Amino acid sequence: MFSIAALVPSPPILVPELCGGATGAIPGHQGDPRAELRAAVLAAAEVLAAVTDHWTVIGTGAADQVFGPETVGTFRGFGADVRIALSAAASAEPDPQHPLPVLIAGWLRGRVAPAASAEVRLVAADTPVERCLELGAKLRAELDNSGKRHGVLVVADGCATLSLKAPGYLDERAAAVQDDLDRALTAGDRAGLRALDPALCAELVMSGRAAYQVLAGLFDTDPMAETLYHDAPLGVGYHVGLWRPAGESA
Repeated sequence: MFSIAALVPSPPILVPELCGGATGAIPGHQGDPRAELRAAVLAAAEVLAAVTDHWTVIGTGAADQVFGPETVGTFRGFGADVRIALSAAASAEPDPQHPLPVLIAGWLRGRVAPAASAEVRLVAADTPVERCLELGAKLRAELDNSGKRHGVLVVADGCATLSLKAPGYLDERAAAVQDDLDRALTAGDRAGLRALDPALCAELVMSGRAAYQVLAGLFDTDPMAETLYHDAPLGVGYHVGLWRPAGESA
């Protein structure tokens, strides 16, 4: 049975070992935004872990792909051999080529829910809106028909064009689109997510657009939404939150 969706971004800076042990303030920011973001992400994952044993992870990629609980990976390609797995039983040789949603999901599972198992479903970044909504609705029916405790982890980023130092450089249109996204995620506004324009989001390097629209299809009514974090410390929109079916208590 499905009970909750947790929303987290995918920056490698979530993993302390990939920051070289660096702590403290970053120029232009008060405090350490890496630590603040990491704490929010771990808090969201802990809530997910408390009520579920099986995670279905939704992210975006170059094409549709599925990574089962046997998957093992490593962040070696990002600077440190931090190994991850999607279940405790997984024992394959770690693959450094796995996409970030797989690596982040495995890292979170290992940190907060080592007994849980996860399956990652990547949706092609150019998937049309209606197809995303259909995938979300099909996933909801699948999870609701299971007798196991299921949750969904959405690993997705907002616009990567929010500052001059952003990965996609600055696009003056990005702030308004990111604001609309943050409002929709904070309010649990499925219509707001459905309204995201795939072409514009691609131009603004919003890699998580398709995953967020799968999230919109996962719920048949607007959910109860709780936001733990939203900001763009590195010029990329990051949102951390929890969506629960309306009428269910936290």
